[in-house]
Amino acid sequence: MNSFGRIFRVSIFGESHGESVGIVIDGCPAGLSLTVEDFLPDLERRKGGTQKGTTPRREEDLPIIKSGLFNYKTTGAPISIFFENKNTRSDDYEKQRAIPRPGHADFVARKRAGGFEDYRGSGHFSGRLTVALVAAGVIAKKLLNKIKVISEILEIGGEKDLDKGLQKAIDNKDSIGGIIECRVTGLPVGLGEPFFDSAESLLAHIVFAIPAVRGIEFGTGFAAAKMFGSQHNDAIEDMSGKTITNHAGGVVGGLTNGNELVFRIAIKPTSSTPKEQTTLNWETEKTETVSVKGRHDLCIALRVPVILEAVTAIVLADLLLLEQHIKRILPSNSNES
Repeated sequence: MNSFGRIFRVSIFGESHGESVGIVIDGCPAGLSLTVEDFLPDLERRKGGTQKGTTPRREEDLPIIKSGLFNYKTTGAPISIFFENKNTRSDDYEKQRAIPRPGHADFVARKRAGGFEDYRGSGHFSGRLTVALVAAGVIAKKLLNKIKVISEILEIGGEKDLDKGLQKAIDNKDSIGGIIECRVTGLPVGLGEPFFDSAESLLAHIVFAIPAVRGIEFGTGFAAAKMFGSQHNDAIEDMSGKTITNHAGGVVGGLTNGNELVFRIAIKPTSSTPKEQTTLNWETEKTETVSVKGRHDLCIALRVPVILEAVTAIVLADLLLLEQHIKRILPSNSNES
């Protein structure tokens, strides 16, 4: 399905080269101050063409708010936001229609839709739709108020020097991946549920909606497999739940424990690479050599931090509404920002 959340619920729509992409946000409390200008900083962070290693495709990405807003305040009704696609080059994809690109959803999308899928720019499977997630994240962040969500790139291609990592890809005429860390401060104790709706389960669920994510770890993560229990356990030092260490990453038993929420995600190399690869031509049913042309990111990881912040904020806003830390009607003197 294309929807996520229980109270703060988002539904995403659109295709990379269709008329528009967008999102519907249901369950946002009434009374939240909101303007188009609120969206611009995070939307700018997500754009391609603004930094070394990103796609030259450049869209305006101005949010068109169709519903749920009146006199610059949310009404409590569903908020629908559209983003127009203007800078498309669909002919690039018509030429390679018979050749599913390695690492892309081309082959499985055709099988799923029986050949009726919009194949231009990966259609509904495209990272283009993350612009809509970022928009929902802007609203979620405003609801979080003093809870801060910050993401940063830790490494590219195994290098902590990001430029060095990018240069490896440039020198090899190839794409490259990276690791991104997210940290959240100011969370109350007790968000989440045991088992299926644990804080980690919900975050992992939505994180894998970001195209190119290949792994996630919380706190010490996979390194915990090499530790003793006495090393990994976080000793509680006061009644707030503060712990001396934070190997758990701020979640125990599926619930937030009041410490900093810390997790990392692995981003694969961009599937579209100028390197020659082999793939199947489904018209001839034979393999052949292909080099993917068009406008693509050298390193998708460069654009992911703001998307990761957005999806994290969406989950946390939903959990805070469920536990009534956020009211369904915001007071007129609310200091949300």
